[in-house]
Amino acid sequence: MRAKGVDDLSKEHIDMNVPVIEMRNIVKKFGNFVANDGINLTVHKGEIHAILGENGAGKSTLMNQLYGLLKPTSGDILVRGQKIVMNSPRDAINAGIGMVHQHFMLVQPFTVTENIILGNEPVRGIKLDIQKARQNVMEISQRYGLSIDPDAKIEDISVGMQQRVEILKALYRGAEILILDEPTSSLTPQEIVELIEIMHNLTADGKSIILITHKLKEIKEAADFCSIIRAGKYIDTVDVDQVDENDLASLMVGRKVTFKVDKPEQAPGEVVLNVHDLHGLDYRGVEILKGLDLQVRAGEIVGIAGIDGNGQTELVEILTGLRKATSGEATIKGVSILNKSPAFGFRHGVSSIPADRQKHGLVLEFSIEDNLILQNYEEAPYARRKILQRDEIGTHATSSIQNFDIRPSGSEKRAARTLSGGNQQKVIIAREVQNDKDLLIAVNPTRGLDVGAIEYVHQYIVQQRNKGKAVLLVSFELDEIMSLSDVIDVIFDGKIVSSIPGGEADENYLGLMMAGGAKE
Repeated sequence: MRAKGVDDLSKEHIDMNVPVIEMRNIVKKFGNFVANDGINLTVHKGEIHAILGENGAGKSTLMNQLYGLLKPTSGDILVRGQKIVMNSPRDAINAGIGMVHQHFMLVQPFTVTENIILGNEPVRGIKLDIQKARQNVMEISQRYGLSIDPDAKIEDISVGMQQRVEILKALYRGAEILILDEPTSSLTPQEIVELIEIMHNLTADGKSIILITHKLKEIKEAADFCSIIRAGKYIDTVDVDQVDENDLASLMVGRKVTFKVDKPEQAPGEVVLNVHDLHGLDYRGVEILKGLDLQVRAGEIVGIAGIDGNGQTELVEILTGLRKATSGEATIKGVSILNKSPAFGFRHGVSSIPADRQKHGLVLEFSIEDNLILQNYEEAPYARRKILQRDEIGTHATSSIQNFDIRPSGSEKRAARTLSGGNQQKVIIAREVQNDKDLLIAVNPTRGLDVGAIEYVHQYIVQQRNKGKAVLLVSFELDEIMSLSDVIDVIFDGKIVSSIPGGEADENYLGLMMAGGAKE
């Protein structure tokens, strides 16, 4: 019997007890590699259904088939009880399915309204009816508590607001089922709370949400049910109220996961990074760093805790040579790195895990093995007389893939863009940790990683500290800051307003200081 096309799919007279989505025995192969091996998924109207799995487990591959970006090798997709074939995202949109990808697909110079209506513009006669579009956008935004400025340009709004634009795009096109792929990976704690509230507003109105995430705490706070995938295979579906975070972690990785970070006591050594009276501007040309002072010593992890927009981004970009400071000092073991190039900083002992892995961390079209030696490709053993030694580069890549649990769907010679977001992050971490510099600057180092991978990354960061390296950790994850840091510096309004021994930190007190509401 012919599977129904999307045009045959009627949204009326559907039995409300029938699942809105069923994926039956889905198999997806890429050559000899099996990404999905007989996966089943059932989602009902008005529920938030989480998909949990390690990096490279096949979660995004599964959702890309539901959204029409990939076609299953075998298996069936049913929408509201009717089998359909997704030949493209247009078919999914016509079936009432929208997807918000981990890396947003927005035109930066365009306004919010222009991005939302792009490809689906309302017209009056032969002219674009931008006022009608703006009114429709505002109505949807207000209905679900999205609080978007329809006239703001994408390049001028936060990552959290950009994500809301992506959600609005899907809703504007009539989505009843939303796929959110790692939606909190770049959000601040406050933005995460707001997103979960928006998700609940949507399901209260009868929408259904499929949530791909590694964050167990957020599954507990947001989801009704959770399906677990491990190494491409379906493991189980659980009622979230009936399990705890440890249960979910064990189901995901197939072993017990240790959340506690073991960190031996040790006395810090000499000052490695010294920042004094640092001033700098943000992208608007407004002063955002207002006389910041900071020190990081050898054998010490200093964590920067703060709400996004208080100068963390500018501080890191100045220290890594991506932004000029207007005044102040920044030295590595006495050598000034202020307003020097990234290469200068690297030569003098600075290694960094950047906040944006695709913009600043990787060359996506380069192979995995080449990305692992980006900064030192001219050095032995990777080059001899300026000729690349491919055997040495390949050996290094094979070792790194094994030691850092990088999971390519193929060989180390595949392009970095073919990796999942979490595996792209592991490539950067492997490279920067193995560079073994005096200072490691780690910005949201576990962004997009599953709990098993987070455990490994934390071990490597602590290992650097134990070897006598200085580590500057900038993270929006307060749990991460509190677990890893020997010293926690709170940044507010462009200055360090408090410095607290890591073992004495209290989450509520830190939160107050981050908002400028508490003093030492």
